[in-house]
Amino acid sequence: MTAALSLQIDAEGIAMLSLDVPGQAVNTLRAELADEFDMLIARVQHERGLRALVLVSGKPEGFIAGADLEPVRELASAAQAQTLSRLMQAVTARIAALPCATVAAIHGECLGGGLELALAFDARIVSDAPGTRLALPEVQLGLLPGGGGTQRLPRLVGLSAALDLLLTGRRLDASRARRIALVDDVVPHADLHEQAKSLARRLATAGAGARRAVCARAMDRRLGRVALAHWLAACNPLGRAVVFARARAAVHARTRGLYPAPERILDVVRTGLAKGLDAGLQAEAAAFGELCMSSQSRELVDLFFATTALKKDPGVDEIAVQPRAVHRVGIVGAGLMGTGIARVSALDAGVRVTLVDRDEATARGGRDRIAADLAVRVARGRMTADARAAVLARIEAGADMRDLAGADLVIEAVFEDPELKRRILRDVERHAGEQAVFATNTSAIAIAGIAAAGTRPAQVAGMHYFSPVERMPLLEVVAAAHTAPGTVATCVALGRRQGKTVVVVRDGPGFYTTRILAPYMNEAVRLVSEGVAIETVDTALLDFGFPLGPLALLDEVGIDVGEKVAATLSQAFGARMQPPPAMAGSAAHARLGRKSGRGFYRYDAPGGVRRGADDGIHRLLGARGRGRTAPAHELAERCVLQMVNEAVRCLHEGVLRSARDGDVAAVFGLGFPPFLGGPFRYADRLGAGALAARLEMLARRHGARFEAAPMLQELAACGGRFHVPRPV
Repeated sequence: MTAALSLQIDAEGIAMLSLDVPGQAVNTLRAELADEFDMLIARVQHERGLRALVLVSGKPEGFIAGADLEPVRELASAAQAQTLSRLMQAVTARIAALPCATVAAIHGECLGGGLELALAFDARIVSDAPGTRLALPEVQLGLLPGGGGTQRLPRLVGLSAALDLLLTGRRLDASRARRIALVDDVVPHADLHEQAKSLARRLATAGAGARRAVCARAMDRRLGRVALAHWLAACNPLGRAVVFARARAAVHARTRGLYPAPERILDVVRTGLAKGLDAGLQAEAAAFGELCMSSQSRELVDLFFATTALKKDPGVDEIAVQPRAVHRVGIVGAGLMGTGIARVSALDAGVRVTLVDRDEATARGGRDRIAADLAVRVARGRMTADARAAVLARIEAGADMRDLAGADLVIEAVFEDPELKRRILRDVERHAGEQAVFATNTSAIAIAGIAAAGTRPAQVAGMHYFSPVERMPLLEVVAAAHTAPGTVATCVALGRRQGKTVVVVRDGPGFYTTRILAPYMNEAVRLVSEGVAIETVDTALLDFGFPLGPLALLDEVGIDVGEKVAATLSQAFGARMQPPPAMAGSAAHARLGRKSGRGFYRYDAPGGVRRGADDGIHRLLGARGRGRTAPAHELAERCVLQMVNEAVRCLHEGVLRSARDGDVAAVFGLGFPPFLGGPFRYADRLGAGALAARLEMLARRHGARFEAAPMLQELAACGGRFHVPRPV
């Protein structure tokens, strides 16, 4: 077996330790590497004349992308997980105890176990490449760092900065990592190894007692501001108590107690600061073991693997189909959606963009909004002024559809008017090239009806982005009956370049996400019409795990938009998709949601801050009584099971390609609680039989809209599941 680690020692006694895991595009850490590290560390300890050790990656891109999660996924007990943690801790402890100077030279992603390894070195030096990112993202998988990261990070950057990174999994670029003293210097990529060796020489010359004072930046930051902040916050009981109390309150406000990992991170960090490094490491390993076995982590890890698999899925079943190369994107509509799509196309995908609207002022206004947004990024140190200028140079704005000539793909992003979208398709076909793909950004209008207005339906697809485009990770690509596989593959490939998680669905009213969201929101409105307080309904769904309550979400989307979607879906699916009849009066009474200043909630101004529920909507909906109460889990169940049941119908009808896709789309597009894995994993957790029985009970109480989907009834009868369980 080819070794992953190699060691070269120069004439000055500077050793370069290179990590290049064979057979992998990026370095990941596995338990088997521990033996290799042990042998190399033993050699370093006994090598005469060796003054310093520099760790580098043997990969052209990337340092260490974290631990390989497949073995973690296969752990069968907390004891096994704890043993794995102690193994990693032993490696980092031996590195930290080396008598020679040590430097980690980092280029590209340095995540999870990779950063924990780097934290054991005396110093870290990083490249200034845009892809250089440092993070401890374990909390996003329901875990905590298990290789000493919870203990070394607070001692290096201070308690407050450490908790921010540990509790959020936030990724830092090189400049922000230097700002908090996580790294000692940032250098050009081409100079990284030489600069790392130079720093190693200085550290070796200074001797063990003075290593941290060698680098001026370390002196200024780590021994100055950071050290003082660390003492105030962590090294005295009063300061520590205040910091942890605030952090715990913030965690509970964000997670509502649904995720155990943040709480355990706080416990473990506090133990280490109060009782010392060894006690902290023991607590870290024990907590890592417990969290690995938690249902939350199991679902989050499975979700990670699902999204990873999607990144490799071309979106079509025909293996030979290749996406068309896209160098230039045309976008029709310079509103919030259009400018958002233009931004991710020029910034993330790196393609040329032509932004077109009805007049020059509107089109240029869209480009100006992008320019202003990028200026904020420059001011915050998140991109350079030159990089901003390069992005803006890729964006043209105007009012002439003839400017779309030469575009490889044109995305229409106007408001939800079928006839307007059809007219734009005809205009695009006249002015863009014959090979250009046309994609319509719509949340509910059937693609086939739009494509019928053109002459090349095979080149028409849906690209359903979510607002705000720059922050929402999902893209729903919609294939109509006549959409060519190459068209789908082209849309999927562009979406990935834009940084999106892409799910392909079949055409139909509401596609997948809008279709399963509608009955969920309808049920929430029904609860209000039955006299349940607005905030009570939303709180029940927040406590279930959604990031926003359904009524607050309806205000954000716009009640008028919701009514249009409801009309489309009611026409297609009948009574089970109909909202309460009285809801139709909301828009007529100028209750449009946040944009009008009134909806289910009151706002201090149109588009302003939410101030509280507007009880007047109870009268508008003809609520039967006021202040009706019910257990929160029952309120949540009525809404959530509507969503899950409709998701099952979508899978049965072939709207979805797989249950995996349905889970990922619901989590990343609609905020379905990630720790539950998605509608289909949630259904498997409940069991098809129990879920069907619960729906039958709700149908008896509340009507036929709760009737269990045929596929669910079939699985209930045979004890089947949507996902094949992993062997333990």
